[in-house]
Amino acid sequence: MGLFKKRAYAYIIDFFVVSAFMWILAYIAYFAINYFNMFGVYQYAIFILPFIIILYFTIMEGSIGATVGKRLMFIQVVSPLRGYRYRYGKISYTQAFIRSLSKIFWLPIILDILLGKLSGNVRILDKLSRTIVVEERVDTRYSRNRRNF
Repeated sequence: MGLFKKRAYAYIIDFFVVSAFMWILAYIAYFAINYFNMFGVYQYAIFILPFIIILYFTIMEGSIGATVGKRLMFIQVVSPLRGYRYRYGKISYTQAFIRSLSKIFWLPIILDILLGKLSGNVRILDKLSRTIVVEERVDTRYSRNRRNF
C-alpha cells in the first residue's frame, strides 16, 4: 500500500477517534448543561470541535510523532535534519500545530492536498512546517520488535 493511501486511512481513523472523544465529551456535558439549564451552550459547539481537532493532532504528533491512525498504519511525522539526507528528528509542537491547521474541516484539508499535489509535495502545510511523513521501519540491530525512524 502506498504512503498516500496509508495517510488517507490514518486520517479516517483519526476522524473516528476524535468523533468518539466528542461523543464522550457531549455525553458528560449533557448532564451539566441539563442540570444548570444552559442549553445556549450548544450554539458554541461549532467552535469547540476545531479546537479539539487541532489540540488532538498537535499533542499527539508533537509528543510521539504520530496519531492513533498513523500508529495503526505504521507511519509517523518527522523533521528532516539539516545537512543530512536520510536522517530525521522529532517534530516540535509548533511544527505539529502548523501541520494541523488544515485539518479543521474537510474543505481546507482537500484544498491543502490538491495544492500540494500541484506543487509536487503531498501537502502545502507539510512544506511550510518542514515535516514529512515516513513509514516506520524495524531496526534489527537492537531488537526485532523495536520501531525506529
